[in-house]
Amino acid sequence: MLTKDMPIGVIDSGVGGLTVLKTLREKMPAEDFIYLGDTARTPYGSRSEEEIRGFVEQMLNFFDTQNVKLVVIACNTITVLGPDTLQKLHKYQLIGMSKGAKLVLAASAKKNIAVFATEFTISTHAHEKAIHELDARAKVTGIGCPKFVPLIEGEKFGSNEVTEAITEYANTAKQAGADTVILSCTHFPFLQGEIQKILGTAITVIDPAEQTATNAQHRLIEEGLLKLSGTGNLTIGFTKDVERGQRLAQYIMPGLKATYKNVTLK
Repeated sequence: MLTKDMPIGVIDSGVGGLTVLKTLREKMPAEDFIYLGDTARTPYGSRSEEEIRGFVEQMLNFFDTQNVKLVVIACNTITVLGPDTLQKLHKYQLIGMSKGAKLVLAASAKKNIAVFATEFTISTHAHEKAIHELDARAKVTGIGCPKFVPLIEGEKFGSNEVTEAITEYANTAKQAGADTVILSCTHFPFLQGEIQKILGTAITVIDPAEQTATNAQHRLIEEGLLKLSGTGNLTIGFTKDVERGQRLAQYIMPGLKATYKNVTLK
């Protein structure tokens, strides 16, 4: 039986989901969280669907042992596989990343939107479909950004390589006439400030993590599982390079207090 006092699990292919974890903790400060980033096998965006499904099942099996009440999939590449297809016999429910369609359409005056994502996510056209379900006239340009994740995982913030990569993808968005860009990979908000600077003030940058956290909160309320009092504890696990993961967690959440651990998946 699931109870309020059980923790919430958060999974990602690496460190990108830390940006979602930050928003989740801001939205639900009383909750305990266990984060798991598969840093040993990141990035997922260039892998096959079969490989990704196998890796995700290992992470979900880990959360079976942690007695969590909910798992948030803080990864767009995993989410586009379909949380329902990943549920299987796990007792907890899964919440995937919001595609941010409502947010991005509300922000886009010209309804001309660029989607920054991994190549796998772009190939599914999932965000394009979600936007067109709400506004069939919107123009959506999918832009695969394979250089971002390795640069973020490698802590290359403020480097020439990052500037060059952002400029390359930003130019594609500008050429398409986009007035809004949605960051459809949870790694990308690590670079949000730099992306916004290079895109300029005429283009709005949207992070769908806020809607994802709201969706998770509403699910817990519906199930009577939301914890309202106390201060939550945080455990952050990685399958490789725990020290690097800790630095990145502190980068995105300065002053963070957490327990860090190495996790071996089977």
